[in-house]
Amino acid sequence: MNELGGAHRRVTPRHDESTVALRRAVLLHGLGRTARSMRPVERALTARGYEVLNIDYPSRVADIETLATGVAREIHRWHSDGPLDFVTHSLGGILLRVAVARGYLSAARVHRAVMLGPPNDGSELADVLPTVPVFGWVFRQFTGPAGRQLGTGPGSVPGHLPPVPFDLGVIAGNRSYNPVFSAILGDANDGKVRVERARVEGMSDFLVVPYWHPLLMAAPKVIAQIIHFLETSSFQR
Repeated sequence: MNELGGAHRRVTPRHDESTVALRRAVLLHGLGRTARSMRPVERALTARGYEVLNIDYPSRVADIETLATGVAREIHRWHSDGPLDFVTHSLGGILLRVAVARGYLSAARVHRAVMLGPPNDGSELADVLPTVPVFGWVFRQFTGPAGRQLGTGPGSVPGHLPPVPFDLGVIAGNRSYNPVFSAILGDANDGKVRVERARVEGMSDFLVVPYWHPLLMAAPKVIAQIIHFLETSSFQR
């Protein structure tokens, strides 16, 4: 258990210590999810020889700054120095950016990172849903303080972050099975984030895939692209 009240870390050692160069990867799940949602990525990276830290942080009980601080502490407890790769889903990408921007985690330690469906420029859902009867109550209960900071207005945390200073690949989905959310978002989206709002200044590569936001980290083709970027600094076309 950590300072955030209930988060824990799942560490998966690499299988073959003798034939694969040591690589370490940190996984950060999305808002309202748990480390279990990142297990498909964890298994794939472990099979490639990575030592994996799959952090289970309590995304609904604290604001983004507090969550980013807690995540950075978990990482330092695991390994206090050396390069790390990162794979994040949704809010997890914003926590990584905040941790680096605030100096909780040195940018020099981020070897490469892949963000899945990150609201790098916010999401209209965080602007609109809190104002709608019933939806507003559900949104507040499900997302907590962090969810209310992911909008596109003046109070948006992502909107005030600097460009990324590390090697980053962003994967955005363009399929949605929630017509209400897609109507609010407009344009191409994955049901939670517009494709164009997943972009961020400083990224190395950007890829759009035909998947829904909650399933990005489970799709085998997406996982293959994650591995390709972590090993080559580009997505495969």
